[in-house]
Amino acid sequence: MQFYRDGYRPGDPDVQPPSPEALARPDSLPEEVDVLIVGTGPAGTVLAAQLAAFPGIRTRIIERRDAPLEVGHADGVACRTVEMFQAFGLADALVREAYWVNEVRFWGPSETDRDRIVRTGWVEDTPAGLSEFPHVIVNQARMQQYLLDHAAKQASRLTVDYGLELVDLHLGDDGDPVTATMRRTAGERTGEEVTMRARYVVGCDGARSNVRRAIGRELVGDAANHAWGVMDVLATTDFPDWRTKNVIQSAGKGSLLMIPREGGSMVRCYVDLGEVPAGDSEIRKTTAQQLTDVANAILHPYSIDVRSVAWSSVYEVGQRVTDRFDDVPADQVGLRDPRVFIAGDACHTHSAKAGQGMNVSMQDAFNLGWKLVAVLTGRATPDLLATYSEERQSVATDLIEFDRFWSAFIAQPTVDPDHPERGGVTSEQMREEFARQGRYTAGLATRYRPSTLTGEATHQDLATGFEIGTRFHSARAIRVADARPMHLGHAHVADGCWRLYAFGDAGGVELRALADWLTDSPGAPTHLFRGPGEAIDAVLDVHGIVRGTHHDVDVTDLPEILLPRSGPLGLQDWEKVWAVDPADDIFAARGIGDAGALVIVRPDQYVAHVLPLTAREELTAFFQGILVEQRSPAMR
Repeated sequence: MQFYRDGYRPGDPDVQPPSPEALARPDSLPEEVDVLIVGTGPAGTVLAAQLAAFPGIRTRIIERRDAPLEVGHADGVACRTVEMFQAFGLADALVREAYWVNEVRFWGPSETDRDRIVRTGWVEDTPAGLSEFPHVIVNQARMQQYLLDHAAKQASRLTVDYGLELVDLHLGDDGDPVTATMRRTAGERTGEEVTMRARYVVGCDGARSNVRRAIGRELVGDAANHAWGVMDVLATTDFPDWRTKNVIQSAGKGSLLMIPREGGSMVRCYVDLGEVPAGDSEIRKTTAQQLTDVANAILHPYSIDVRSVAWSSVYEVGQRVTDRFDDVPADQVGLRDPRVFIAGDACHTHSAKAGQGMNVSMQDAFNLGWKLVAVLTGRATPDLLATYSEERQSVATDLIEFDRFWSAFIAQPTVDPDHPERGGVTSEQMREEFARQGRYTAGLATRYRPSTLTGEATHQDLATGFEIGTRFHSARAIRVADARPMHLGHAHVADGCWRLYAFGDAGGVELRALADWLTDSPGAPTHLFRGPGEAIDAVLDVHGIVRGTHHDVDVTDLPEILLPRSGPLGLQDWEKVWAVDPADDIFAARGIGDAGALVIVRPDQYVAHVLPLTAREELTAFFQGILVEQRSPAMR
């Protein structure tokens, strides 16, 4: 984290000085905004946190409830989501508060008495090396509050307008603002309708999304036919694995998934309620006491004595997804640009078994946010926004297929050795499948296909550990200026910038030549795509990783792209140059050979391309397909 770059100021460095736009903003609703976010769920709060960093973008977020969410809902936080939180500077606080899922234990019927359960094995929850962060558990309400607090501390001072529900949208002619009609749901003026014009509207308003309805999209897929009860409980118990994640299969009494919660005491129990007719309303009347009774039957000979229930619900979510995540009709794709988007549960719903709902929703918004920033700041043309639906709809489709398999798999009964013809799964099969799906449940299975934003794998062999189309797999390095060992990926900030990680060649000649070119050449992308007066790293943030130790490098002898000056005081940025950590060589860990490599990383932390250090024309051409040329003069 860097601060004092604009001059010393006392107080909390996380709280940015308010921008002139924020100070001049009236308390009343504006007539027109750039982005209207509908809903403060996982997707809406991530998008708000991103856009809040840009006070020049007029953003408003509305929520039909009259206050922030407090309890319940999702709680599984994938490794990939924690990586994203790191880009907002929130990962340390998150993992400190969270429960860490280290191990999954499995229980099934005893061979000698099938009425009793016994522990049958365990697996590591997240295979070693997948991420520097753990899989953790934190209440969705807390996740959202982290992001809302972050937005409120940014220069734009973005906060939520509670008690406003979207009623309808009017798109008008192509290029015109979208008119949003909203109804007040709280306060003295409850029921009053107000309107607002927005260049872009993003519906993050859940499975019953009014935004989705307004643009004529429908959730399509399988109806729910299996019910689960869920409850967060504070209890005493003689069950020995109360503070580990457990998958429990009984003989004929159902299944139970137990996931400890943050705080050291609370546990979430997913209770199998069996097959139900689609739309069965009676099952939703199941009480927490009834769920407890079923759980105790499954746990025999153990039991839980529930002292308090923080939250409980019954759900029968089917697997559904919309055909597109924006307002462009199928016969107009490529002919006009989208103006309305949907994210999260508004465009895909599924079970909670894989713990992916909140995580995928947040990644939807992280994908869309930087693209809106690029368009609204003039760095890209509006056709960039069509890539949101193109990329995220396929991710959602893959998720639906995975969830369809996974929810059916863990709902199967355990095999009865006396009646194998009845089917089911063995404890060993359950363990093996959990281990096999580790990468998916960690949130790391997404791979974007080759496109304008994602290059072909022509030079993948230069950096085999940074797979094109997947998230940037961080590794340790030493920051040269202050000798600090840290993860290279933690240099990535949610500021809309692209990152160029230049891994040096064996002699360092090509790395130096690339840095010279990026500093001096008017045709280099560092100059083509930044506006007059902007810092050289305003759009493309370049980092150099040298071979050898940090003691071998004189940072002041490097080209200015690696020691850039910025801000009103023209201060140098000393955090662009890295060296090998002797305890964990990043070149060996990520398969980078003697020729070195240039790894291009998108603003949402996904690897966009891998190129040779000598690939001047390819590098420029790649960004010419995405960004608008500004023709800023070279620094020298």
